[in-house]
Amino acid sequence: MNIIETYKPFEIQEVELVTWKQRPVKNNFFELVFVKSGEGTQCINYNELPYSKGSVFLLPPLKCHSFNIDQPSKFVFLKFNDSFFKNRNHLAIDRNEWFKEASYILSNYNQLPGDIINSDIDRNHLSSLIEMILQESRSYEATSTNLITSFMTSILEVLIRNIKKTSYFEIPNNSDERITKMLTYINENIDKTALLKVENLAEVFMMSPTYVSEFFKKQINMSLREYIIKAKLKLVEIRLLNSDFTLTQIADELGFTDVSHLSKIFKRYAGTSLREFKNNGEYMLLKRVSCAPAKNA
Repeated sequence: MNIIETYKPFEIQEVELVTWKQRPVKNNFFELVFVKSGEGTQCINYNELPYSKGSVFLLPPLKCHSFNIDQPSKFVFLKFNDSFFKNRNHLAIDRNEWFKEASYILSNYNQLPGDIINSDIDRNHLSSLIEMILQESRSYEATSTNLITSFMTSILEVLIRNIKKTSYFEIPNNSDERITKMLTYINENIDKTALLKVENLAEVFMMSPTYVSEFFKKQINMSLREYIIKAKLKLVEIRLLNSDFTLTQIADELGFTDVSHLSKIFKRYAGTSLREFKNNGEYMLLKRVSCAPAKNA
């Protein structure tokens, strides 16, 4: 295993394996995995899908993921470290915007196996960006951190574009296509309370205000209010574990009345206090599916 960077706001690993070895890396944010060569299957939550040269995956914040290697494989792991988003970092970027984009990826992609890229053009973009990152890391200079950061930013943009093109929501196959658009709209504007009001959703999706909530509940089997709260709390988890935003900043940004209000809501849905959650350091609401085999397995 060749670890190219470990002390920067990002960690880059280039690995060639014949058999998979569990990596003792804490993965609270997320890692991008690019397959340079080889074949096999990726396993997450006991679900498996094949991989081959050029495959691109996201490793979720779960411990039970692995790769079953059929042919010797070369992987590139790009880890987005939480230190990147903290105030001690003085890179010339908009820290808040970067964090929002990375949080969008982590809170919205489906934590199931499979290639995340659905465009050959974007796959080529990622391949080129990753190769430039590897080359720049090997010949590291004083300006390399900023340059690699620029490449990583571009990678995030490509990931977001592909996630938005994918039906990553866990909804029945026979659902009304309008619900996917509504869920995307809600998650893209989760920090804009006014846009999430029933009246605005009714106008955007050309429904009557009285029908919006009924339509949402019928499609998702969850009330609109509960869905919005849970979506916000997933972002609360991300901010608590991966940033130095204060509780006041988090509450203000996500539209909670104050820290007390946020604390009560979090306790109700997560079953633990904000302090206990942060001390434990493990996601709760963000995990979409349990890390266990299927019942019929």
